[in-house]
Amino acid sequence: MPVRLGNLRHLQTLTKFIVGKQSRAGIEELGNLANLGGKLCISSLQNVVSPIHALAASLNDKKHLEELNLEWNDENNTSESQRAVLDNLKPHANLKSLSIIGYGGKKISDWIGHHSISNIASLYLFKCKYCSVLPPLGLLPSLQSLSIVQFDGIDEVGREFYGNCSSSKKPFGALKVLKFRDMPKLEKWFAFGAENEGGAFTYLEELQIVNCPKFTGELPIHPSSLSRLVIVECPLLVTSLPSAATLRQLEIGGFDALESIPERLMDFNNSCLEELKISGCHSLTSLSSAGLPSTLKRLEIKDFSKLELPMHWNYSSVERLQLENSCDSLESISLNLFPNLKYIFIRGCRNLEPINVSQQLELDLVALSSIEISNCPNFVSFPNGGLRAPKLQHFHVFNCQSLTSLPDKMHILLPSLRRLRLVNCPEVESFPEGGLPSKLTFIGIINCDKLFDNRRDWGLQNRPSIRDISIKGNCKDVDSFPEAGLLPTSLLCISIGDFPNMVSLDYKALRHLTSLAELSICSCPKLKFMQEEGLPASISTLRISKCALTKLQV
Repeated sequence: MPVRLGNLRHLQTLTKFIVGKQSRAGIEELGNLANLGGKLCISSLQNVVSPIHALAASLNDKKHLEELNLEWNDENNTSESQRAVLDNLKPHANLKSLSIIGYGGKKISDWIGHHSISNIASLYLFKCKYCSVLPPLGLLPSLQSLSIVQFDGIDEVGREFYGNCSSSKKPFGALKVLKFRDMPKLEKWFAFGAENEGGAFTYLEELQIVNCPKFTGELPIHPSSLSRLVIVECPLLVTSLPSAATLRQLEIGGFDALESIPERLMDFNNSCLEELKISGCHSLTSLSSAGLPSTLKRLEIKDFSKLELPMHWNYSSVERLQLENSCDSLESISLNLFPNLKYIFIRGCRNLEPINVSQQLELDLVALSSIEISNCPNFVSFPNGGLRAPKLQHFHVFNCQSLTSLPDKMHILLPSLRRLRLVNCPEVESFPEGGLPSKLTFIGIINCDKLFDNRRDWGLQNRPSIRDISIKGNCKDVDSFPEAGLLPTSLLCISIGDFPNMVSLDYKALRHLTSLAELSICSCPKLKFMQEEGLPASISTLRISKCALTKLQV
């Protein structure tokens, strides 16, 4: 930090202050900066020599500060002197957001839960791994968001967490978001008094408990306001989860031994669930015996190799479907089951072969906007007759080694397509008859050997809408690129790479690209020189990497 920073008495904005070692840029430099406002991050607090210097920073006088981050950067420093330093860093009552990161003391200062900082709305406590007890935060009347992450020494959320609240004043009365993450010893969470159980967290909307492997027992939270619940990597907790009646978003994962999800969690009779994400339950074979709620809009399933996706369920409300490394029994899927689908991502479904749609409906996929299929080694085809998806804008296929062709009639049935990307699809030989859609702006072709061999038949020169193109692959027969007439003159950006034998650019072809602004070349080891006068005058950005280029001729 600059020397004598403290002399800038009228300074109003200082987003970060790094505490220097010894006397240089000590924290006391902040003492005279009473006008600081907005956000301030004070890092390297392990360098504070004395708690008296922390007091001299006068954080309690900085009434314009709204957000304060206090950071210790030495994880091995467990000195109790850090407690005394933190005691003297109490901010002004106007502060709205506080983060404490890397604190090495065994107990957090009492002022953090005191009603004197009554305007705190957001509190983030991270990597205070030597703390053995949580501070009494229930008395903070404005606290809306609380995150407690990597508290390695905490084995229970005790009653002290709620503070000294009476029966007439419920703790955490304004809290909307509560997160416990990465707490390896946490086992229990006590309720707010036996006679007042359920009285805390009255307005809680979101609860996240992630990577707390020993956490068990009942959750003492059942507010009718809870709309988002995330339970991940807490294998002992799943049997005590609440009903899903009020939830709009539910995410559970990391339950390797789970064979079925508790019925009350999947009771969709009165459900308003809109988003369901389930991952890492390798033994799970079924989501529910009753099907999915009619309100569900987003379904994400990840790492469920044994799971079966029933074809008789009602998926009519689903707008986003993501299947990843799941459903080994799934050999085909009919998109007619998802009439309102907007986004579909299928990744790592190793036995999936075709995607089907009925030819009886004129517009089968009227809402579909984006499709991605990746890492499906047996996927061979799209529907016969093509995909009728008039709103489709993004079409991406990655690592589908058995795919031989793209959907038919793309130029007619996909009139809104903007982006097309094919990666590692070695058996695709050509674009469909009729060419590509007229509104296409980006095309990427990477490691598609047969398709690249037939590049003379691409017909891209007849698609002036294309502005950006990326062509890469281990094409050993290419010594000069691009060939004349291959690319549209409307191009703004070209990225080419992985041509092991390319020794030069085709400058005659490049000069016809009069709008070209950006040219990127990567991994062409035999490209040793370039002629500047051969490049279009319109080029403003030239990127070259992993080439043997030693000279740019002028």
